Amino acid sequence: MSSTFDATDENEPRERELGGQMSFLEHLDEVRRRLIRSILFVFIAFVLCWFVSNYIYNFLAVPVRRALAEAQQRKVPLGGLTGNETILPLNSLKEGDAGRYVFAEATKLGSSVIPVGASVLARYGRDSAGHFGLFTDEPLLAGATVIPKGVRLPVDINARPEDLPGIDDKLIVNTVMEPFSLYVKVSLYAAICLSVPFLLWQIWAFIAPGLYKHERSYALPFVLLSTISFALGAAFAYYVIFPPAAAYLLGLGGDFRLYLKATDYFDFIILVMLAMGAIFQMPAITYVLARIGLVTAGFLLRIWKTSLIVILVAAAVLSPTNDVPNMLLFAAPMIVLYLVSILVAWVFAKPRVVE
Repeated sequence: MSSTFDATDENEPRERELGGQMSFLEHLDEVRRRLIRSILFVFIAFVLCWFVSNYIYNFLAVPVRRALAEAQQRKVPLGGLTGNETILPLNSLKEGDAGRYVFAEATKLGSSVIPVGASVLARYGRDSAGHFGLFTDEPLLAGATVIPKGVRLPVDINARPEDLPGIDDKLIVNTVMEPFSLYVKVSLYAAICLSVPFLLWQIWAFIAPGLYKHERSYALPFVLLSTISFALGAAFAYYVIFPPAAAYLLGLGGDFRLYLKATDYFDFIILVMLAMGAIFQMPAITYVLARIGLVTAGFLLRIWKTSLIVILVAAAVLSPTNDVPNMLLFAAPMIVLYLVSILVAWVFAKPRVVE
């Protein structure tokens, strides 16, 4: 019996080092607790995002609205009847400048609604309070109503040209409930993105008991690096990958009337952003595996050919189009991230200490 107690005493430091042994049911209970915490955190983030869901929607809709407006443009050479027409950007108008303003979307003036495509002669000047604006310079007929001269047009003079709406650049919905469900979906995915640091921490907390004490100290660098990498990946998809992909896809519809369903678009852009956010985790995962001693720079260099094939296949699957340039937009950052991962493994790799 004394030998048994001696063996137990000898194993106590190692059990404390490994976080103790857990039974199968204890593992299930640990998973349940981590899941409940994660779901509660995502729910709280979802409630917060719901109150700003319209801003999130408008932010995510910017690339496709620009692409829709550009895809439906028709280039007409200047020099029509008089041969000296001039196009003046709104943000460069000077007092007294006048021209014909075309309504790019249905606009409410008083009790009347001006239809898309209607136009009116307008002049840039000051109102009675001295504030600059764009005012009608002739009466405007709207249905059975005549809008008199001198009415201020609801136009943001200081907006950039690419931020102004274009004709028929809005997404469409097919059912009454679709806007509500769309805002719910946007809020949920935004909540998941905001919850990434907490979710990563919960994942690490679950696997930490199976690691050695010195390996558990890598939690904070892993969470910080993963969060930054996810944000960079989503931003890369939004600003670099998606605009040319959307322009290419919508450009193919030049012979058609483009009506893009809002739900389909948001499923598409959210998938692309989440996919790139996950792909950008490569250096963070390599950091942890290298610190633990499971991955080395030499190993990553030896399998570079296989990795390149995997990257190209993944880029072909994730790319929304089947053309080579857009596929390379996915493959290029993945190749760069693989090279960065090799550097990370070379800097931080160390043999695993088991005692």
